[in-house]
Amino acid sequence: MQCRLCNSDRLVSILDLGASPPSQSFLTADQLDLPEPNYPLHLRLCESCLLLQIPALITSEDTFTEYAYFSSYSDSWVQHAQRYVTETSNRLGLGPDSLVVEVASNDGYLLQHVQARGIPCLGIEPSVNVGAAARERGVPTHTAFLSEETAAEVRAEHGPADLVVANNVYAHIPDLRGFTKALRGLMSDDGWLSIEVHYALNLVTLGQFDTIYHEHFQYYTVLSAMNALAVGGLALVDVEMLDTHGGSLRLWARPEAAGGRPSTRVTDALCVERLAGLHSVDGYLDLKHRTEAIRDELLAFLLDCRVKGKRVVGYGAPAKANTLLNYCGIRSDLMEYTVDRNPYKHGCFTPGTRIPIHDPAQIDDDRPEVVVVLPWNLETELTAQLSHIAEWGGELVYPLPQLHTADIHPARHLKRAGAAS
Repeated sequence: MQCRLCNSDRLVSILDLGASPPSQSFLTADQLDLPEPNYPLHLRLCESCLLLQIPALITSEDTFTEYAYFSSYSDSWVQHAQRYVTETSNRLGLGPDSLVVEVASNDGYLLQHVQARGIPCLGIEPSVNVGAAARERGVPTHTAFLSEETAAEVRAEHGPADLVVANNVYAHIPDLRGFTKALRGLMSDDGWLSIEVHYALNLVTLGQFDTIYHEHFQYYTVLSAMNALAVGGLALVDVEMLDTHGGSLRLWARPEAAGGRPSTRVTDALCVERLAGLHSVDGYLDLKHRTEAIRDELLAFLLDCRVKGKRVVGYGAPAKANTLLNYCGIRSDLMEYTVDRNPYKHGCFTPGTRIPIHDPAQIDDDRPEVVVVLPWNLETELTAQLSHIAEWGGELVYPLPQLHTADIHPARHLKRAGAAS
């Protein structure tokens, strides 16, 4: 294996999660008796450029041509997008003479807010079904994977973009060099690029191993993001720290000629990373031990529930849950089923572990003793949605970043799951 950014073959093993199916390959009932492909999930670090990455064993076409994730099913994510559009429009002075292009625009959850402000926009979305949902809500959407050729076509038809948005896609690209050049190709010479991506500092220091799955090909620190952007002639000029996905970066970049000096937030972030040891290989090596400790604690909790006769179900069926379930070996004997707001997943089964996925109403019908929330990064939103399970004495448990039970009484403080059981 060679580094996909700098082509070095000096790659160090950081975390081997075994083999599992692709995280979005949910099974239908008639697929349960068929073979299920599994692929290694092995995180490595390039010693030369310090990019965290996994081998590209599946293609983008395998995952994104027909996609099971619709952003609009998360209320907090839609609200996050609306705040972003308001703040960015004011920051950059965007108006009716501007053009905003979003790459991986999903179902229009963000661009609908751009449209509402009267700003011309275009989404580029590879998934046929998700892009169709965006067009149904009136968001102009071009169905394609972004490449340098696609960028040239879009620019020729619509003109250069004043702002290119690439939220939660920069990790999904096996051709990192070509994709970064394509982002630059969409931009005007004085334009802006905004990228949101999960922060590798949190992944490593907090043991957020469920962020690692086959459609996430690489994981960024501010340093490795700067190296990646430079390949496309882009300079990192500012960075924001976000709470989304358990800790994310919002990277602001411009063409090198328009870039100027990086902000103090960039230099401060680099200093924090250096102090955390992430500018050398040794700083990454404890991730393995953190991951094993999280697995052991969660399994001990679920086994204790089974011994005590407690009925345990899950809430949510995000891609990250499938890394957690497969690595920990959690099947329907420990988690009877899970539920999800996305009707696209109802009646399906989680890949590998084959846990049934139902409508969320199933929880109210069954009144289980324990609900384990798999999209733990949405804790505030989901605790509010699920607090009613306290009516029958239910426990609401989050597996990460540390196993804990939410207090679903008015005080809403958190306490350790072990102490609550």
